[in-house]
Parts: sequence; structure tokens; C-alpha cells
Amino acid sequence: MLVWLVLIPVLPLSAAIVTAVLGPRVLKSASHLPVIVALGLSSLCSFVLVAKVHQGQESAAAAEETATGHRDGVFEFPVRLWSWALIEDAYVPEFSRTSAGGQRLGEPLPRPFRVDVTLRADSLTATMLAMVTFISTLVAVFSVGYMHGDRGYWRFFTYLALFVFSMAMLVSVSNFLLLFVFWEGVGVCSYLLIGFWYTKPSAVAAGKKAFLVNRIGDFGLILAVFLIWATYGTLNYHDVLHTPEGGVEVEPDKVQQQTASTQSGQNAGIFIPGVLGQSRVATGDFVNGRDGEIAILAICLLLLLGACGKSAQFPLHVWLPDAMEGPTPVSALIHAATMVTAGVYLVVRCTPLFGACPTAQMVVACVGGFTALLAALIALTQFDLKRVLAYSTISQLGYMFLALGTGTLAGITAGFFHLFTHAFFKALLFLGSGSVMHAMGNVIDMRRFGGLRHVLPKTHLAFLCGCIALAGIPPLSGFWSKDQIVKAVKEKADNLVAPVSNTTTASASTAQASRQVLAIPNMLSARIYRWLQWSAMFTAFLTAFYTFRAYYLTFWGPQRVPDEAEHPHEAPPSMLLPLAVLSVCAVVVGGLFEWLHLLGPFLLHTPSLSGPPVASGVDWPVALISSGIAVAGVAVASGLYLGDVRWSSWLRSAFELRWISRVTGVQPDADSRHWRWAAMARDSVRWKRPVILGWLLGQLLWLLCLLLMSPVWLAVYLSPYRLSREKLYLDELYTWFVVSPLRTVASISATVDRWVIDGLVNLLGWLPRVAGSMLRLLQRGLLQFYALSMVLGTLLLLVVWIFWLR
Repeated sequence: MLVWLVLIPVLPLSAAIVTAVLGPRVLKSASHLPVIVALGLSSLCSFVLVAKVHQGQESAAAAEETATGHRDGVFEFPVRLWSWALIEDAYVPEFSRTSAGGQRLGEPLPRPFRVDVTLRADSLTATMLAMVTFISTLVAVFSVGYMHGDRGYWRFFTYLALFVFSMAMLVSVSNFLLLFVFWEGVGVCSYLLIGFWYTKPSAVAAGKKAFLVNRIGDFGLILAVFLIWATYGTLNYHDVLHTPEGGVEVEPDKVQQQTASTQSGQNAGIFIPGVLGQSRVATGDFVNGRDGEIAILAICLLLLLGACGKSAQFPLHVWLPDAMEGPTPVSALIHAATMVTAGVYLVVRCTPLFGACPTAQMVVACVGGFTALLAALIALTQFDLKRVLAYSTISQLGYMFLALGTGTLAGITAGFFHLFTHAFFKALLFLGSGSVMHAMGNVIDMRRFGGLRHVLPKTHLAFLCGCIALAGIPPLSGFWSKDQIVKAVKEKADNLVAPVSNTTTASASTAQASRQVLAIPNMLSARIYRWLQWSAMFTAFLTAFYTFRAYYLTFWGPQRVPDEAEHPHEAPPSMLLPLAVLSVCAVVVGGLFEWLHLLGPFLLHTPSLSGPPVASGVDWPVALISSGIAVAGVAVASGLYLGDVRWSSWLRSAFELRWISRVTGVQPDADSRHWRWAAMARDSVRWKRPVILGWLLGQLLWLLCLLLMSPVWLAVYLSPYRLSREKLYLDELYTWFVVSPLRTVASISATVDRWVIDGLVNLLGWLPRVAGSMLRLLQRGLLQFYALSMVLGTLLLLVVWIFWLR
């Protein structure tokens, strides 16, 4: 298993190095070959790793059944490669000599701060690696045709391979500090790929925005890492035994054997329970007193902040729509397999921590539910096809966070199941939009083209499959995972009123968490989750509506082709092959995994997700309601955009409140000084005699009318349609209240640095120069001058002695 764990990230890294070295002068237009081969082999290794992990689970289950009669089959395989950092006696806990079962063995012993480069194999890691490498391979194949002829062809594939390497390492490491290192690596690669066309100002600005917004989340994550070390004395996920000889043992079986064999000895070694290790999960040792409650709450909220940055959740979601300025394959990779999935993975991996803090779980659910609804509302009025898909990604990620916020095993598996299915149909939709851009001369505004189903028949069918899956219409993949999310939220709300034991959280700390002082009362939590359930259903309607709105505007209606598309044509085979493969996955993967119960039982063998079996199957009342809602959204979109477009224009006018503009003369895009009634009131007295008095009265009347019309102004600028089109003015609010103040502070700081700090330094250098210049005047080199100086000095001393010292 070690070989496969190492090969999966090493292959993309090797391809990146080869492409960077040989691409500019040797490989040139063939720079894609090393990357595609490496990603393909890495994908095969990932599938082999999934099989190996499954075998390990079966072996562990058989051994556990023989020993205890139970068959849980919890399995993890951490492999230590080398030691990166070591500081002896860095942490002294209250009790540090413990057995593998968490029993205290003696007096406290200091623990070292040790960061080992350790890879792990478990269900969660294996599934993530398989998804990331498989989607990345298809994106790389698609990029061959899409990026053909680009000046930075070799550079693109180098960045792509580095991106996959960073993501593979992020999900493979077994240490929070190493996770942060590759978390930053993913951020750097996304910056390079979003701003790939660095001569394009909008792409450069989008890359900077993504990088800076993610720094906010990264700051929260590194603070969480510090708090985890201060609270638990380790950053490892897994349990570790420091042997008396100075060695380190990480394999669970050997850790337990050596700990059990040396419990009674004086040189028993130091057993350090991992933050997410089997021993801590089994005992639920996450919270200790009120200080522990505050610490675990802070850790979880900071982890959530980091996840919100990477996974584009409110309020750190604003970078993702602008990231569409990069090449379309980059958008597909970021939205489907890498970058945004990192935040979801972090929350899933840290399930025991969130399970020990119900308040943090509630925050996760509320952030996810609100983000899903907010992004869906914004997507309703966008005309950039890729931006519609970008807001769709934000909304679907919100669904995942909503499911993870339930804290139940059903919710966690549902959220991860949606992450898995979403990767296929979202990659399909983005690559389909790339095929449209390729044919339309890089035009992506849906108002400039239409009726493309005859021009791009194969792309049309693939895009339709993705739209049906995203809308959640059975039996495609999106229906099964989204139905599981709604079902999990509903069960969470029901169980808070009438608790059921088999849907508790994935860690043994649930009972302890329910007694926390900071916990939210069950009845209030039940009401919140019930509102989140209805919000999720309404969001499902909006999702189906905006998805098919984009589909109809692009592929139906009269055929319209922009001038930039000189010869519109279907995509080449290198672009159509990934579309075909992803179409099949979008159609069958969700139903296949649901009917065969493949993903849920497989995930529950992960130590941090271990628990009682989750009842599988479809909740048919919920499924029928969610399906009906999705079909209703499609029907409304069909009525507005497939038939007579006057209905959509009328609906837009109603939500834009245009009648107010016609009556009052208040035009949203016009200067307020040109509003009809205010201008009439001002001009009626402006030029009366005397001129100055008339001008003043005119200005006062203009201000009075402006004040009286402020409700009208608010109604026009805050109309539902305009709020959606302008993204709730969030970018403007950030500019006014965050960016501009920071720029002002930076400008003041630069001025102080230049004139005060640098001025003092320059003054210290200037004073010796002035003193030297003055002394240099005394050094004439003439004997007469020196004699005169001696005489004057003597006279001066005599005068001082006579008048002051005598």
C-alpha cells in the first residue's frame, strides 16, 4: 500500500518537473504528454489504493470479529516517510503516559514537537484521491484541444500537474501542519492558473482577488493549527508511540501491541493520542471543562473559516465567480476536483472535533444553507454562462456544508456523496461551456448567441446531461445525493425533538457535547434545522430554474452566432472524449452508488467517521417532493425561455420595478442630478433674481426632493432583480468597508515610512555629514591659520577663566 500512496502524488510532481524543464525548448506542443500519462497512471494507482483499502477493511473486520465478536472494520494505514522537524520536551500535558485505550499510566512526561511526513490510507483519502486524479486526467485531455496554440502551452500543463500534486498531498497527509503546507500549495497553484493570461488585466485582478481572499481563510486555519497544538499537544491525525529507544511507531496494530506490552514497565514510552486517532475517537476525549468548550469552539470556528475561504462560502465566496477569467479547464478543475473540495474535505476529516461542539455544527449548517440560497438567487440573473456555473458551484458547496452541519453519519455521508457526484456533472458543465467558448470565439455572454444545438449537437447532449444532473431530476446522479442531503436535514430536525440513537454523530463525544454549557437548546436547534430544510428545498427549485435558463438561452431559440466566431464548429475529439466519459458518469454514478450502497458503508470504516450503521435507502416522500420541486423549476424556465420571450421580459420588468423609474424619472444607472423631479424643482428657481439666492434655493429644493425620494431610490436600487444582478452589492460593500480603508491605512503607513521613519534614518546619516563639513572648514592646510587658531583658543580660555572660573 505504501507504493501506491507514494506514486499517486509523485507522478504529477515528476510530470511538472519534466514539463517545466523540457517544455519550452524540447516538448513544445507535446508538453501535454508527460502530464496526461502521469495523471492517468496516478488515477490507476488511486483505484488500486481503493481496492487495497477495502481489503484492509475486510481484514480488520475479520480480526475484530474474532477478537471481540463485533465487525466494525475501522481501518487506517499511516506510513511515516521521514521526520521533518523535532523539538524535544516542547509540551507537558497533565497526563502524557497513556495506553492505547486512553488509560493513565503514570506521572506526566514531556512530549516532543515532532512533524513527520506521514501519508495515510483510509476510506476518505482513497475516495478523494480517486476522484481528484480521475477528473484531473479528463481535464488534462480536454485541455489539449482547448489550449492548442497558446503561447503558454507548456506552462499551463506544468501548473496543472503541480495543482494535482498539491491536492493529492493535501488529502494524503496525516498531520495538520502538513495539511496547511499543501493547503497553501493549492492556493498558489490556483493563483497561477486563474491569472494564467497575465497580459489580461481582468485575469490578473481575478488571480490577486482569489489569492487575497483566501489569505483570510488561511489565517483562520493556521490559528486553528496553533490552538490544536496548544490543546492536544500533537498535530497528528493518528496515534503515535514514541518508544524508549527514540523511535516512532505509527501503525495502529503495532502501537497497541507495544503499548500493551510495556504498560507495567518504567520505560513504557510515550503514547500520544492523535487529534483524530482511534483512541481519542473511541473515548471522546475532546472537551475538558469550560475552558475546553471554549477551545474546541474556537478551533472549529477557525477551521470553518479556513474551509469557507477555500470552498467559497459566505462571506468569502466573492473570489470564485471572478476566477472564471482563467482558462475554462482551470475552472473545471477548481470547481470539480481541486481547490473548492479542500474545504469540504477538511470539515469531513475533522468530524470528531465538530461533533464535540454542537454550536459549531449549527454554524456550519447555517453558513451552508445561507450560502446555497444566496448563490442560487444571484445565479438567476447572470448572463455569463461560466458565472452561472460558478454561482451554481457555490450553491452546491453550500448544500454540502449544510449536510455536514447536521453532524449525523447520514448527513456526513450525504454531503460527501454530493461532493462525489457534483465533481462529475460540474466538470461536465464547465467543459461543455468551454466547448461553447471554443466555437464562439471565446464569447461567453448568453445574450450574444443562441440556438447552438444544431451547431454543437454533441456538446448539446453532454451539456443537457449535466443540466439534468445539476437540477436534481431522477434518475441522474444529482438527484440521489441531493435527496440524501434533504433527508439528512429533515431527520436532524426530527431527532432533535425525538432523539434517535442510530443517527448520532460520528464520534463518541456526542453525549458529552450535548451537556456542554455552550450548546444550543434542542428546540431552537430543531426550528433552525427545519428552516434550513425548507430553504434547501426552495434552493432546489432555484437551481433547476437557473440551470435550464442557461441551457435554453445557449442551445434553444433562434440561431445566433457572434462575429468573433468566424467558422463555428463542433469541438475536436480530444475535447469530446472527456465530455462523453463525464456524461456517462453524470448519468449512472449516483444511482449505481446508491443502489449498491458503495460509498456510505465504505466511508464509515474511516476512524473519524466510525459509528453505528446508517440506514440506507430512499425516503420516497422526500424524494417525490424534491423531484417535484426540480421539475417545477424546469417547467417555469421552459415557459419563460423556451416559448414566448415576452413573459420573461415582463417578469424581469416586474422584479426590476421599472414602473417606478417611468413614474419618477429615477434611472438606476443615471446621475442623481439628472432625475426628473429633482431637476425640475431645482431649475424652477435656479435662475430667479438675484442669481445667488436663486441658485441656493434651487440646491435646497433639490436636496429636499432627493430626501423625499430616498424611498423611491432605495426601491429602484434594491429591487429584487437589481440585487440579484449586482450580487447584493457585496463587491461594492467590500470595496467601501474593507478595501478602501485598508488602502487608506496602507497609504498613510507608506507616507509615515517614507517621511518619518526613513526621515529619521536619513537625519542620522545627514548629521555626521554636516558636522564633518563644518570641521573641514577648519582644516585649511596653512601654518598661519593654525597659529592664529592657537592664539584665539588661548585667549578664549583666558576669558573663560577670568570671567567664569575665577
